[in-house]
Amino acid sequence: MKTVAKPTVALLAAAVASPLAYSQALEEVVVTARKRAETLEESPVSVRAFTSDEIASAGIETPRDFVNLTPNVTLVETQNAGNAFINVRGISQARNSEMSVAVLVDGVLMPNPAQFTQQLIDVQQIEVLRGPQGALYGRNAIGGAITIVTKKPGDEVEGSVEVGGDSGPGYTLRGMISGPLNQSGTLTGRVAASYVDTDGYIDNEYLDEEADPYEDFTARARLIWEPSDNFSADLRLSTSQLDTQALYFTIDQEADDTDLDVRVNNPGKNEREIYNYSLKLEWNGDWGTVTAITAYDDLEELLTGDQFNFLPREESVINFFPVADDIRNLTGDPVADLSQTQYLESDAWSQEIRFISPTENRLRWIAGAYAISTDRYISTGNQVDRGFGVFDVRKTPRASLYVDPTDPSPQLSLLVDEQDNFAWAVFGEIAYDFTDALEASFSLRYDEDERENKTLTEPLYDPTLGLIDYGSTRKETWDEWQPKLTVRYKPNDDLTVYGGYSRGFRSGGFNQSGVGEAISEPGVDELFDAQVADTYEMGVKSIYGDGRFATSLSVYYTDFDNAYFFFFDPGTSTQNLGTVPNVEYIGFELEGKASITDNLTGYYGFGYTDGEIKDAADPADEGNQAPLVTEYTVNLGGEWRIPVDFFGADTETFVRVDYQRMGDTWWDPGNLSKRSPVDLVDMRVGIESVDDWSFTLWAKNLFDEEYNAEFSPGPFDGANGSFLWPGQPLRWGATFTKKF
Repeated sequence: MKTVAKPTVALLAAAVASPLAYSQALEEVVVTARKRAETLEESPVSVRAFTSDEIASAGIETPRDFVNLTPNVTLVETQNAGNAFINVRGISQARNSEMSVAVLVDGVLMPNPAQFTQQLIDVQQIEVLRGPQGALYGRNAIGGAITIVTKKPGDEVEGSVEVGGDSGPGYTLRGMISGPLNQSGTLTGRVAASYVDTDGYIDNEYLDEEADPYEDFTARARLIWEPSDNFSADLRLSTSQLDTQALYFTIDQEADDTDLDVRVNNPGKNEREIYNYSLKLEWNGDWGTVTAITAYDDLEELLTGDQFNFLPREESVINFFPVADDIRNLTGDPVADLSQTQYLESDAWSQEIRFISPTENRLRWIAGAYAISTDRYISTGNQVDRGFGVFDVRKTPRASLYVDPTDPSPQLSLLVDEQDNFAWAVFGEIAYDFTDALEASFSLRYDEDERENKTLTEPLYDPTLGLIDYGSTRKETWDEWQPKLTVRYKPNDDLTVYGGYSRGFRSGGFNQSGVGEAISEPGVDELFDAQVADTYEMGVKSIYGDGRFATSLSVYYTDFDNAYFFFFDPGTSTQNLGTVPNVEYIGFELEGKASITDNLTGYYGFGYTDGEIKDAADPADEGNQAPLVTEYTVNLGGEWRIPVDFFGADTETFVRVDYQRMGDTWWDPGNLSKRSPVDLVDMRVGIESVDDWSFTLWAKNLFDEEYNAEFSPGPFDGANGSFLWPGQPLRWGATFTKKF
């Protein structure tokens, strides 16, 4: 292990050397992984849970923060805010695919993967479930599920204000207010908001500025009406407004090459607007609970920036492409270079209704139905970069190079698609206690997903030179049964043993029409098929040492059909998904927590995944590691708290260190280049009062580890260079929080 782990080791050693008082038992954590409340230790699921205390202690503000603390889970953030690929046990998403996990916020399924990387504000609990959870969570829970629960308004007035600064330089403002809205207390409300503005951390050497400035406004309002003990209505409104930059790739052939500077001549932009509305109605009675959730999600995202090879105009590789002669002759410019734009618009309505029997019954059941309708529009195009910047393109292209070459940035190509999706599902679960110690549960879900794609690429802007059929419509339907069988044996309150089988499902989709003829890459066609994962798993969870230690181990085998990989074709300027017909994943998670002394708590986690390609479109890839797989993860950390008298106030000083190691990572079926292990350390030091304030100094990637967050093979097996996205360097700052 590298020396970057020393702060964690030193923290643990110092605590062990201190006087060993008889420590308190670990906090009991209640999870809802199976749509029912049960303790973390008795839940027969491989789950990492974060309570509100740990969310505050670890400084969890974005999905990256909790992913980095979870064994066998990684996150690739690349290209733009909407491109973040979560990987659970080797099962990942890629550009243009659905998510590999079902993400739910207050019970509402997130319909679009471009929504995932938002600011997390005023959050009560986060649960990361590993392994297929499709039987209860739906079609995208092929790798697992993430449930995020925000804080509910209470019957007393409360609030908080947080101010912070970072090394960008930048600053953060957050606030919350909550309480009753009528005299009877039946109507309560809660509003939380966050504003983050930083110059960024990654240098753009060519433009002498930062490549990743970040400005974000996020807000949420919840209104809960509880007129009786038997009925409640929960209305949630939220928005996220993000302004940053995109497409600051570097180009090389090795995933470990971090010597290249970002040198794009167009800083580009990335604007994203998200609006979410949901209404949850719940009826409770002796017969059980009925829950109905109606939700609407609206997303728009625009990005602009440089095009391959992401270098200044005079160094553009486009000069060696056949189209370069057209550009030079028509514009009169001796330099031929391109820029690019992408615009995504998505609207989704969803409805779920669920019936749950009383939890104290020996025989328990869940039954429900779900439907979602999604309208999606996406345009992706190239402009000729004449040195005047990149111009926004949403639904109307700029003047064609071949019609008006004098335009400041004429359009060379613009791929446009509309997609209408309608999916529905029915699901249920039966659980039965054969004895006080033995429980068996069986879940089953049927999903049907109909997708219709209309091609709106105009012939004038067709980069395939006539292979795209304007106005053509492609329609496909994918459906799947998703069963889950679990047996749990709990001989006493401190030990749980479980095992079972589960299936996950993710719908397929469409590449750009015409690529089947234009591209000869094995595994890439106009259609990428649905995925199915069959997983067999066994696990054990235990509590010992008078409740001061908790350990869990899960072992799994997954047979996975149609693993995705990304392929960019420069000739047609298309972004495509290819498929690997069959992969086998074998692995495990070992993790635990400890209350070592009255002042020290610690945790550890180790996840391992071997993803071997068994059947490939290119036989030469068989036996390789599956795309986007990180072989192992290590998580280790601790928190040391010491009571102090701070000017007469009842306070605690604290130190928290979190260490993460990501093992070897492969990115494509051919395993062209492997990223070596990455070691990251985060640290937080501060002081807080027992009641109402705290001050924290923090650092992320404390030792400024240089690494690439993504390696995407370039054209012609990487011979012309591959895409590298730089990982985040050292960031540090301070935060002050006041509660009232």
